[in-house]
Parts: sequence; structure tokens; C-alpha cells
Amino acid sequence: MFENVKSDLRAYKGDWSKQGFWVMLVYRLGRWRYGIRLSFIRKIFSLLYKFLFKFIQIITGIELPCETKVGHNLRIDHFGGIVISGFAEIGNNCVIRNGVTIGLKNIDLPEAPIIGDNCDIGTGAKILGGIQIGDNVTIGANAVVLKNIPSNCIAVGIPAIHKKKSK
Repeated sequence: MFENVKSDLRAYKGDWSKQGFWVMLVYRLGRWRYGIRLSFIRKIFSLLYKFLFKFIQIITGIELPCETKVGHNLRIDHFGGIVISGFAEIGNNCVIRNGVTIGLKNIDLPEAPIIGDNCDIGTGAKILGGIQIGDNVTIGANAVVLKNIPSNCIAVGIPAIHKKKSK
């Protein structure tokens, strides 16, 4: 857990006052508690996690449950209005901005996006359903992504269309 926290702090350039870092700290605690073998101790940390999760959700407007699979160096810029499903997966070195939703397309179907490494998700973007976003993808502000996006692309629009990034 502590190596992940150090990595997260580096992603925020050492600024522990960033609210995105606070979210990541609580997220890492939530993941770490699953490894505690003694059920009594795990229950204490689970209660602590649930309290901190709700507190952070209220003060930052960011919902990142510990069930979400998150890689290293996730950076959440410009807090507020961010909702990420517990079914989602996010790769390494990604950036998420305010107003982003990464979640289910249909409430009856618990499928959420799998996002690759080095992705940059713009303000207000919505990424929904059991889709895959490749590596090195930029998703534009307010894009609504409902279909797979291959690696090295830019996705914009409602619904989003994609083009290969120019070199």
C-alpha cells in the first residue's frame, strides 16, 4: 500500500493538499484492507474505510470505490462531479478531469469500461458500458463514449467518434 501511496503522491508532484490525492489515499486504504487476515481487524479498517469514503465523496465530489481496479499514477485533476463504477478498470498514468462518469450503460447489466494506460479523459466526458479504451487515448471534453476506442486515438463528440492521433 505504501509504495502505491508514494507513487500517487509523485503523480501529484508531491502536493498532498490536492483533493485527488486524498481520494487516492482512501482508495488505497480500501484496497489494502482486503489483505488483512484477522477478520476483527479487517472489520475495524472496513468501518474506517466506509466512513472516509463517504467523507471524501462529500467534500470532493469524487466517487472512486475500492472495487474499481486502478493502475499506478492515476491523477484526478479539478475535483467535482466524478463518478467511477466499481466494475471499471483504469490503467497506469491516466488523467481524469471534473465531471467525468465512467460507468454502466444499463443498470441491469453490470459492465463498465476498461481503460488502457496513458489515457487523458477530458472534462465532462461520459464513458459507459462494457467497452474497451485502448492505450494512449485522449477523450475530448463532454464526449460520450459508447463504443470501443482503439489505441493511439482521439475521441470526440456525442456519440464519440475516433481518429488516429497525428504524429
